[in-house]
Amino acid sequence: MKPAPFDYVRCATVPEALSALAGDEGAKLIAGGQSLVPLMALRLARPTLLVDVNDLGLDDVTAGPEGVRIGACTRHRRLERDPVIAAQAPLLHEAAGLIGYPAIRARGTIGGSIAHADPVAELPAVLVAARGSVVARGVGGTREIAAADLFTGFLDTTLAADEIVVEVRLPATGPRAGAAFCEWAPREGDFAVAGIGVVLERGDDGGCSAVGAAACGIGSVPLDCSELLAPVLGEGAASDGLLREVARSVRRGAPGDDDRADLLGLLAARAVLRAFERSGASGEVAA
Repeated sequence: MKPAPFDYVRCATVPEALSALAGDEGAKLIAGGQSLVPLMALRLARPTLLVDVNDLGLDDVTAGPEGVRIGACTRHRRLERDPVIAAQAPLLHEAAGLIGYPAIRARGTIGGSIAHADPVAELPAVLVAARGSVVARGVGGTREIAAADLFTGFLDTTLAADEIVVEVRLPATGPRAGAAFCEWAPREGDFAVAGIGVVLERGDDGGCSAVGAAACGIGSVPLDCSELLAPVLGEGAASDGLLREVARSVRRGAPGDDDRADLLGLLAARAVLRAFERSGASGEVAA
């Protein structure tokens, strides 16, 4: 099939893009187009106007004491290769390399992926696990939306129709932080059947002092697994017994069919083990 007819405008500034959005109820933003264009080709999406935001300068990456700030039009390819992101946002760095194929990562953007809110996508789960947020700008001003308040359902968010995501923010992690994203897909490049991201902090005693975790492919929004893991990871190293309890806890808390819940439990145990190994205290990881 071919897309339904539409108009197109390439904007040079954020105010110009906001004006275009406000002037047409059927307008949609486009940057990488890796989610929207396939839907248009199937006529599952029929925008009357495409507002191109590639020239708005929303591709800066900056790091500071409070964390890392990433422009919404930053490509997935940069997320997996930028040394600042690798150092300051390792969970995002690893997850970005799992998205689709190289051609998709070269075009797709972080803001587009998060705003699209596909429940099988990696980056919304990363935002929830890392306790991140997005900065949205609309005709009424600018606001910051925490990940916990952003995703409301299948391909649905609390973003208003006339708002543009301009920035993604991830908080700083401590010196003994570890992160890992693990998923399973039938073939490389396919959407994952299930996946989970884990970021944890280790205390001076080697135990886990804080954990954030979220899964994709389970339910209509990213599944926050932090409260499932926090009681399990309170103390000790990543022993076989602890990893088995991680798998059991996540499996019990995962909605949906038993096979997918079992898979998510196994992926959670693998992600926790890798996060412990990367936390700066790999010698404390028990066999």
